[in-house]
Amino acid sequence: MSGVQQQRDFAARIRQPEVQALLPGITAERMAVYEELFFNNVASLVGGAFPVLRRVLGAERWQRLLRAFFTEHQASTPYFLGISQEFIAWLQQGYRAEPGDPAFMLELAHYEWVELALDVSDAQLPERGWSPLAWPLAYRWPVQRIGADHCPTQPPAEPTCLLVWRDRQDQVRFMQLAPFAYQLALRLQAGEPPVQAQLELATAHGLAADRNYFANARALLDDWQARNIWFPHPED
Repeated sequence: MSGVQQQRDFAARIRQPEVQALLPGITAERMAVYEELFFNNVASLVGGAFPVLRRVLGAERWQRLLRAFFTEHQASTPYFLGISQEFIAWLQQGYRAEPGDPAFMLELAHYEWVELALDVSDAQLPERGWSPLAWPLAYRWPVQRIGADHCPTQPPAEPTCLLVWRDRQDQVRFMQLAPFAYQLALRLQAGEPPVQAQLELATAHGLAADRNYFANARALLDDWQARNIWFPHPED
C-alpha cells in the first residue's frame, strides 16, 4: 500500500470510525486517541467561530452538527478562518436539517463569520473611497438580535440591512441601515461617485433630489466618514 493511500485510509477512519476498518498495525485504543484529538480540534475551531449559533442549538444538537460536518466534509485547511469558511460552505451545500433546526441558522452563521473575517482581515483603511473593511449586508432574519433567549420563528416583512465594519481602533462594529442607506452603501462600495449614486437612487425611488434630500444624504456620508467607513475624495 502506498503512503498516499495509507494517508487516505487514515483520514477516512478518523472521519468515520464506525464504518471504516482499522489500519493494519494500529490498535483500536491508539486509533481512538487520534479520532478524539482530531474531532476535538475541529470542534474547538468551529465552536470558537460560531458561539451564538452553538448556544441557540444547544449542546446535543451542536455536537451532532459538528459530527456530521467532521464526517462528511473533507476540510482543506487547518486554519481558524478557513475552517469557519468551510463550515459555512457545508451548511449551504451539504448540511441536512433536523426537525427543530431554526430557519435562520445559515444566516446567523454567516453573520458570525463576517465578524470573524473582518476581525482577522489584513486589509487596511484606504486614503480615499469606501473601506474594504466595511461590508453592507442584507438578511431575511434580524441576525444581530438572535440569541439563545431570542429565536424568532418567522422573518419580518422587511429584510434586515446591516453595515459591519472594522474601525481605526481595530474594533468590529455594526449598525442597522435603512434600505436607502444600504443601497447607497452598495454603490459607494462599488466605486460609484457619491453625487451620481444619490441622483440615481433618487430617480429609482421617485424622490425629489432637492436641498433637503442632499442634506440628509450628506449627514449620512459625514457619519460614515467619522466612523472610518468612507473616506471622501476632495471633490466629494
